[in-house]
Amino acid sequence: MSLVLADILAAARTIRGVAVRTPLVPSPHLSALAGQDFLLKLETTQPIGAFKLRGAANAILNLPASVAGVTCCSTGNHGRGVAYAARARGLRAVVCMSSLVPQAKVDGIRAIGAEVRIVGRSQDEAHAESRRIAAEDGFVEISPFDDPHVIAGQGTIGLELMQDRPDLDMVLVPLSGGGLAAGVALAVKTIKPSARVIGVSMDRGAAMDASIRAGRPVEVEEVASLADSLGGGIGLDNRLSFPLCRDLLDDVVLVTEAEIYRALQTLFYEDRMVAEGACVVGIAALQAGKLPAIKGPIATIITGRNVDMAVFHRIMGGQDVALGDLTLEGRAYAP
Repeated sequence: MSLVLADILAAARTIRGVAVRTPLVPSPHLSALAGQDFLLKLETTQPIGAFKLRGAANAILNLPASVAGVTCCSTGNHGRGVAYAARARGLRAVVCMSSLVPQAKVDGIRAIGAEVRIVGRSQDEAHAESRRIAAEDGFVEISPFDDPHVIAGQGTIGLELMQDRPDLDMVLVPLSGGGLAAGVALAVKTIKPSARVIGVSMDRGAAMDASIRAGRPVEVEEVASLADSLGGGIGLDNRLSFPLCRDLLDDVVLVTEAEIYRALQTLFYEDRMVAEGACVVGIAALQAGKLPAIKGPIATIITGRNVDMAVFHRIMGGQDVALGDLTLEGRAYAP
């Protein structure tokens, strides 16, 4: 199964009125650091506070009327998007999550009306439960990344980026299961082949990066991270997001937890924005000097705001943060 720009254009029509067209705003501080316009695509302004609504809505709005319910596995925001779109269609939703998902994200999904099931300590275990529900209860499983409608829905971000700034030289995309990166890269590279699309992830448990390097989908150990939304595997039977990311991404860059910590502070203190750790990996890559040469305007996607505020407050206060067996040493923000 292949995806083309026409699928993304169709998704833009389908989700209009459910997901919103989000702002693209400059960051003066990061622009000065990059030596070019550095732009923030604010998916934090979606009704659920995250970009995942685009793909979830496109998938659910394309389901036949006879469907009784939907299920998915999620690290948080996909489940919120599925819950929101399912409620709008009057469908029951069951969201499967691992015990590593922050409680704030679990509570947010339940507040929308979905049932949440906590299963195991990895996204793979949660995925197995979602598949069981689909097989035994007759629900439709909505993959967070390996679904053509989900990828096309996320790709509408790339469409908007190129419509708003056709002169973009580089787009930084947080990289997890690859639904966002695949859709954005497909839109951007089709419209402007010379534009570079860089996937960015954390350096511990980055499944798509490991899979691209191995030449096939592989399993990785999932560990606690400030970028918890980027955790989890890509599925050993991945059909779509892996080949699209492998073929379309110009590079993959990995950042450390300390670099994510600093980037969260930068976005808050310089641009006054609250965001999840997964949102700032592009900023972390810029600050750490890990990006390829920047030759023109650059954009990164601020993917969601559904952050654990207790952890966020500790980071903004320069305090230590415990991540499983890793303790990040606190540091006050300094430009």
